[in-house]
Amino acid sequence: MDVRRAGVLLGLLLTVGCGAATTHPPSPAPSGTAATASAAPPAGPYVALGDSYTSGLQIEPQVGTPPGCARSGVNYPSLVAKALGLAGGAFTDASCSGARTRDLTGAQRTDGGTNAPQLDALAPAIRLVTLGIGGNDAGFIDVIGQCAKESVKQTLLADLTRTPAAESPCRTYYTAENGQDQVQRKVDAAGERLADALREVRRRAPQAKVYVVGYPALLPADAAACTATLGRSVPAGDIAFLVEKERQLNAMLRQRAEAAGVGYVDTFAASAGHDMCAGESTRWVEPPFPAAGLAPVHPNARGQQGMAAAVLRTLGAGGRP
Repeated sequence: MDVRRAGVLLGLLLTVGCGAATTHPPSPAPSGTAATASAAPPAGPYVALGDSYTSGLQIEPQVGTPPGCARSGVNYPSLVAKALGLAGGAFTDASCSGARTRDLTGAQRTDGGTNAPQLDALAPAIRLVTLGIGGNDAGFIDVIGQCAKESVKQTLLADLTRTPAAESPCRTYYTAENGQDQVQRKVDAAGERLADALREVRRRAPQAKVYVVGYPALLPADAAACTATLGRSVPAGDIAFLVEKERQLNAMLRQRAEAAGVGYVDTFAASAGHDMCAGESTRWVEPPFPAAGLAPVHPNARGQQGMAAAVLRTLGAGGRP
């Protein structure tokens, strides 16, 4: 296995747990249908809840406390608040990198301090809530890391035995002996916890318009588009597997939002062509070896802008943050 191929796979392995330095490993999607826009955009106060895809991990400027939550001053909630003219006490960003649904109702410890339960930011006066969470519950970044490990093993085995590598070793790894899809099982379990969280959001902020925000596309549908970024050692079958799993994750988020009677923001469709394998000037999500200072397999500033635009469109507030 040549140095470049080994380096790409190692980079994928290093993405595991990259959400933030927390005491529990963080992990961040078919796309859902955006909620029907209301006649007028909702007013504040606005509270943003979520994980590292919401907080804007490693995107400057980093603001707020605790610093371990890695909130960016230009993450999509901040851009949405600015577009809606909400500032000061009219906007609260409670998101935290590495968050899971349990951190909505319980304190989350990070290496940079403890974040209060995110739902503590809610109150009857709140009129708008966005929630971007679920990927860490489903262990999605862990799945990406495991796929990298399986690719490494298969590539080494193929090189040593001079036999063709498996088409999708990661799919094989995550398929139980009874044929059950282990990733789907985790996604379904995450959905149950999300349903509970949404009921609590509605209880604490009964007058708020609530929107679940999905995850942007990490990889393209065409695996060949990733050759320049990931090399040829990552099987096309595994890229297709990861795309399928992200679609399942986003489908769960949309279904749970609809069941709870809240809106859903589709960032997956909006991000088509802006995945980690797109060019540096186009991509919304950074690849395993990101641009300087940015987090691997996480949105960059352009991605946050794109997600903000998707939220604003769904709110009926135009498409630009």
